[in-house]
Amino acid sequence: MVTTLPKTDVVVVGVGWTGGIVAAELTKKGYKVVGLERGKGRTTSDYLMVHDELRYTKRHEMMQDLSKETITFRNHEKMRALPMRQHGAFVVGTGVGGSGAHWSGQNYRFLPYDFQIKTLTEERYGKNKLDSNYILQDWGITYDELEPYFDTFEKMAGISGEENPLGGFRSNPYPTGPMKMTPLLNTFKEAVTNLGCHPYMVPSANLSEDYTNPDGISRAACQYCGFCSRYGCEYGAKADPAVTVVPTAQSTGNFELRTHSQVVEILHTGNKATGVRYVDVQSGEEFIQPADVVAVTSFTLNNTRLLLLSNMGTPYDPKTGKGVIGKNYAYQNNCGETVGLFDDKQFNLYMGAGSLGVAIDDYNGDNFDHTDLNFIHGGSIFLLQTGKGPIGFNPTKDGTKNWGKQFKEESIKYYSSQVAIDAQGANLGHRYHYLDLDPTYKDAWGMPLLRMTYDYEDQDREMAKFIGDQTEKIVKEMGATHTYTNREQGPFDIVPYQSTHNTGGVIMGSDPETSALNSYLQMWDFENVFVPGASAFPHNSGYNPTGTIGALSYRAAEGIDKYMKNGGSLV
Repeated sequence: MVTTLPKTDVVVVGVGWTGGIVAAELTKKGYKVVGLERGKGRTTSDYLMVHDELRYTKRHEMMQDLSKETITFRNHEKMRALPMRQHGAFVVGTGVGGSGAHWSGQNYRFLPYDFQIKTLTEERYGKNKLDSNYILQDWGITYDELEPYFDTFEKMAGISGEENPLGGFRSNPYPTGPMKMTPLLNTFKEAVTNLGCHPYMVPSANLSEDYTNPDGISRAACQYCGFCSRYGCEYGAKADPAVTVVPTAQSTGNFELRTHSQVVEILHTGNKATGVRYVDVQSGEEFIQPADVVAVTSFTLNNTRLLLLSNMGTPYDPKTGKGVIGKNYAYQNNCGETVGLFDDKQFNLYMGAGSLGVAIDDYNGDNFDHTDLNFIHGGSIFLLQTGKGPIGFNPTKDGTKNWGKQFKEESIKYYSSQVAIDAQGANLGHRYHYLDLDPTYKDAWGMPLLRMTYDYEDQDREMAKFIGDQTEKIVKEMGATHTYTNREQGPFDIVPYQSTHNTGGVIMGSDPETSALNSYLQMWDFENVFVPGASAFPHNSGYNPTGTIGALSYRAAEGIDKYMKNGGSLV
């Protein structure tokens, strides 16, 4: 038996950054909002005594239970897709805060180039720069139009940073100053400056100082304990929906948060949603929550799957290139890393923070000439001092076996004497990279799993070689005794961890034929359904996605308010 509940103004499906921002903004305006979260509730008290690497980093305490819901994966259509039964290439959070609870805190703005990638690439290099299978699309919004929303997100989260000399314009400085400069980071900064690059401190959601945001939420400064990524912050120093936007929404009296609530279907009639159907995962009871607006605000993959399960929008077909739901899945091209070991220097690597670092954008976006290169875009290159755990961090020279006396000796010797210069490369939409429903495997509720079809392409391999040349120069300039560079980008392997930065599947744009959403993150086909989040990205940039997710969420909240007042398509 299904119980139908009283109607609400807005229901948000997932209470992480996107759901939390939408709930906070709309409840402040007087709307009634119900937040449905499949996981448990969280506050800072839940994060006490979480400095447990085995429990959180290795055993994934804060992540989705893959025995109940997972994805299937294949590199291409001729392969059989199989379920991801253990957390591998990426980890998907669950519970209030979602991935915003266990993120590292790196908070970039995408470059102006990203939002007009098709137009700007063709203007500079012509229409045949890439293979025709790559799908370049402008976002339907420019950086200048989105800048005020970036600014709002940064003020809410108290982002600590300094101006990026190669980034887009800023209407205001960061609300708090950059994090501390360490000897290791200073060595990197001097090296890249010597090489003619433009370093800046990584924008950080780990507060550099005590801060009170415009909503009156006060948080303490970072303690540099090193337990950020995959952990909650017991100090509240790391911006997290559970300690920022969710309390703001709750303080209005207009927000009802329901945890352990698994949404399985969006209900709709004609071109409008009428509400959602969800299961209480503790009791097994089913409920229908009617609403005037449905905001689909869960993780990238779950957003796409829910729309497919609900028969909303046209599923993408790679054979014809038609359809929009599942289109332009993209990942992060983690490419060209160089590791350096020092025989004569030591750094306090056990201390740090998730976004304590220095970056350069000289090889990101279109900040350099690609005329003679076989790829476009690029990636941010950076050195982070995140705090190294004793279980997972055992640096040794190349070729050393991962056991025995030599392994132990080198692990101890290089524990505080290793650097890794990393890069996050952009990843483009591609005709044969997409998400759909698996015809064989189902979840704990009998619903088809999401199937991912994805691989690295020539674009990614060429970028990896180029970026590898740059990171090697930096490590050698830093004076490392031993250097090891990975320039090869083989087939995508879903087993080892790489990045949780999944994007696409419900992309935004200016044309209903090629996109699912308009610039307010409103579905073209269902005027009262909004889908903010990384699922809206037509491609992934050379950065962490959270800052851009935050900006789009504020844009979506504004759009929902406009829709509630006037109705109809906003674009």
